[in-house]
Order: sequence, then structure tokens, then C-alpha cells
Amino acid sequence: MTDLPLLDTDGDPASTRVVVAMSGGVDSSVVAGLYARAGYDVVGVTLQLYDHGEAAHRRGACCAGQDIYDASEVARTLGIPHYVLDYESRFKEEVIDRFAASYASGVTPIPCVDCNRTVKFRDLLATAEELGARYLATGHYVASRALPDGRRGLYRAAEEARDQSYFLYATTAAQLERLRFPLGEMRKADVRALAAEFGLPVADKPDSQDICFVPGGDYAQVVQRLRPEAAEPGEIVHLDGRVLGRHRGVMHYTIGQRKGLGIATPEPLYVIAIDAARQEVRVGPRAALTVSAITIDDVNWLGDIPFTEALARQADVYVKVRSTRPPVPAHLARAADGTPAVHLAVGEEGVAPGQACVLYDDAGAAARLLGGGTIMRAERVAKSVAEVA
Repeated sequence: MTDLPLLDTDGDPASTRVVVAMSGGVDSSVVAGLYARAGYDVVGVTLQLYDHGEAAHRRGACCAGQDIYDASEVARTLGIPHYVLDYESRFKEEVIDRFAASYASGVTPIPCVDCNRTVKFRDLLATAEELGARYLATGHYVASRALPDGRRGLYRAAEEARDQSYFLYATTAAQLERLRFPLGEMRKADVRALAAEFGLPVADKPDSQDICFVPGGDYAQVVQRLRPEAAEPGEIVHLDGRVLGRHRGVMHYTIGQRKGLGIATPEPLYVIAIDAARQEVRVGPRAALTVSAITIDDVNWLGDIPFTEALARQADVYVKVRSTRPPVPAHLARAADGTPAVHLAVGEEGVAPGQACVLYDDAGAAARLLGGGTIMRAERVAKSVAEVA
């Protein structure tokens, strides 16, 4: 291939050290190959994030034993140094423990956001600086571009189906100065073609699918081991107050869920709310899922004006409340208690506390990421049982 992505760095490549976060997959391996081919001083780093004994021989998860081996083989092929760093304790504290605690409290977490916010873009970036690196590069599908004022902005990836900006909303402006995402302007097919061109042993390796620390996708097993109270049974209660049955523990349920409720009713019912303190799962008709406003916390803002000013102006934004949904129009405001809020132009269904509300400047494929926050609570359009009956 001749059209290689812009690596977007300052200075002479030979005297510029770039640490590449290598997961053992094709994407980060190609990133390492791009910088190595361009003559940069490349150092590959792979994070050992959890006890991979159970996961070492399964495909579809990053940071397991096989993936560490693959990253090492890629580094050997490229002729770059490669280090494996033991981040298990910090990963358990920042990601796994928070994951289990969230389910135990009745909210739905996004562990990839927590991992990017802490272990990768806080801790690993600090390690890269200790290694004398000017930049930390990753294989995420998100575009980073220079802004007119000298800062950098994040944009949705060129291949919309691969865009990972939703999971990177918590990246700070200071971190963006040192981070590079060369695959944001590329398509997956071209990345695999480059992997073959570089002669990488992972050129045909399947993409990871599971949460990396959840063997076989059974997250309930992880939660029950760490927070057994989340598996205690309780009542399934209709919004009108009727007790419809028993549930298997709040960790098995999330807002918007329809299947697996274990109750027989003439009309389809959905999980509307989870009250972990009372061990109740509350269900109702689909109409009760629609929300008009969302309050958010732990906001990270990357816009051109201060966030307080954006709130005061009730700035127009586009929001994603799930990674697989398109951005929808909304505006910023403050709730009655002063908490930052997002008012949706059209109601959204299945908005779950603990998930991310991610803000963009447009609904298009090239939209700029403005930031986001953790969903704290949602205001349903229907205010009473009668309105959804």
C-alpha cells in the first residue's frame, strides 16, 4: 500500500520515541508497524491486566496469555523492544471492582470506559513519559486532529461501524496532546492489508468480542464472586404495584431488558428500574422506557467554550446513550438541583444509569466529540402508570 495514514507527530522520527500500547490484536500491531516503518523510536508495551489462567486459551479477549505472546511475536517481527507490564492490581481496583460494585448497586457499567480513563490513558501514559516517549499510540478507531487554537480534538472514525469514540469520551485535553490514534482515518480492510504487507503473524487474527476479564461472556460469575449480595433474589414488581414474581438477583437485569424475566404476562414487559437497596426489579410496558431528560455526573468536556458556559447557553448537542445507537439532537441545561442535564429533542428508550451519555457537535460520521458523562438518572416521559397503560 502507498497511502499510509498521517502519523501526526512533531520532530525528527528517528529521535522521537513512541510507545505503542500493543494488545496482541491486528489493530495495535499495525500501529506499531506504521511507526516502525516511518523510522520512529518505537517501544511496544503490553499490559497484563488480570489473572489470565482461565482465559489464556480462548479466542476473542484482549490482554490474555495468548495475546501477550502474539504482541511479543509482532514486536520481534518488527524489530522493536517489547515490555509486558503487570497492571493487575490497579486494573482490579479501577475496573473489575467498580464493574462488580455497579451491578450490585443496580446500575449498568461500561468497563471499557473505566479502563481507558484510568489504566490506559492515565497510568500507561505516565509510564510512557517515564520511558522518555513523546507520544503514546493505540489502535483505537477514533480520529485526533489539531484545532485552530492549537489544542487537539477527537472525531468519530472514518469507518462508522468501527468508531470507538463513545468509549473514549473521558479522554482529557491534556492527554490528547500526547495520544495518537492513526487508525481513525482508516478502514478495517486497509488495516488488515497493512498487517499482511508488514508480514505480521496476527494479520488474520479475529477481533476481540468479549469484555476482556469475563471468561466466556459470563459477567454474572465475576459479579457474584466479588459482590455476592448482587445474586440475592427478590421481587419483580409492576409499576402499578403488583408483585409478578421473583428474580435471580439484580445483577442479571438492566434497563430495557425484556427477555429472561421469568414471568408470564399477557403483554410484553420491560425492566424500567432497579432498586438494589430493596432488591426489586420494576417492570412495565415499553412506553415507560421513554425518557426526555438525563442527568449526568463526572463530566469530561472537550468543547471550545467552558462547560459552565455551554450549560448556561443551553447549547445544542447530539448525544449517544448507547454505543450502538446514532447520535440524537438534544440541548444542555441544569436540573433543578443544579446537576448537568441533557434534554432530548425526541425521547430515547432504555437509558440506563451507569452507562455513558456522550456528546457530539453533529450527527454525521465526521462529528467532533465534545465530551460526556455518566448517566445518573433519567426523567421518564410518562409520569404515571395511567399514561403508559
